[in-house]
Amino acid sequence: MAVSRHHANGGDNVNWDTFITCAVTGSGQSHTKSDKIPVTPAEIAAACVEAAKAGAAIAHVHVRDPETGTPSRDTALYREVVARVRDSGTDVVLNLTAGMGGDIVLGSAEAPLPLNEEATDLIGATERLVHVEDLLPEICTLDCGTMNFAEADYVMTNTPGTLRTMAQRIQAAGVKPEIEVFDLGHLWLAKTLVDEGLIDDPVLVQLCMGIPYGAPNDLNSVMAMVNNIPEGWCYSMFSIGRMQLPFAAQAVLAGGNVRVGLEDNIWLDRGVPASNGDLVDRAATMLSAMNVNLLTPAEVRSKLNLKKRW
Repeated sequence: MAVSRHHANGGDNVNWDTFITCAVTGSGQSHTKSDKIPVTPAEIAAACVEAAKAGAAIAHVHVRDPETGTPSRDTALYREVVARVRDSGTDVVLNLTAGMGGDIVLGSAEAPLPLNEEATDLIGATERLVHVEDLLPEICTLDCGTMNFAEADYVMTNTPGTLRTMAQRIQAAGVKPEIEVFDLGHLWLAKTLVDEGLIDDPVLVQLCMGIPYGAPNDLNSVMAMVNNIPEGWCYSMFSIGRMQLPFAAQAVLAGGNVRVGLEDNIWLDRGVPASNGDLVDRAATMLSAMNVNLLTPAEVRSKLNLKKRW
């Protein structure tokens, strides 16, 4: 395994004070594979509360059409989720996705144009942030790059121009962007946005590993990503499927924080469907056994200089 920048400096690389993020539902078709995937605003809010009570300091939120379960950008659905979580009295940092609206699906390999209009969801930077500017969560995501996914004709599209505009608006709203990084080039672009003054310290990064066709989740790829994160940045990492829980340990060993949740993995054990609370509890138990201290929402706010508005 590559020597990390921390070890090279003679320091202890383990992150002994870590936080857990729970990504409670996502935007994929997992709701067709597990009845534990929250779909309605009430279910998504309850999942955030469940995750917080199990030890998650941050809940990462997508919303879905309550009737079909398909991904949605409806601000009213986000508003209901946020209100329900806040009315519950449960303290948890809310992280709303801003990744929706960058989906291009080509017509086919031989006839890419016209685009597949039914599957394509491509909107402007300002429209992608309507729910963020309306609800002012403490964190929202910023997918820092364009990439192919496993689907034949789908491209996740986030151009430098779009990202600059989104970063400016997120900064003006006083919301902390969580930079989603799927490959080394995305990390390069994130550094550029920081250098241009569009993202404030402390910088928050999520390393998204093992997602076809971004960075693989092998140790060399993980450490290549970690070793290219500038000093002083705060980062988490996750992988998908069966590698989600092993990454809870690997993340803190590499100096980072942890993400689990049903967005990335629907199983607790082989053949045993998980709930969000199950996954957080398993990760928290594992980290506690490693003598790792789990940060509370209040401690995360202090660490990341977040603005709590409720």
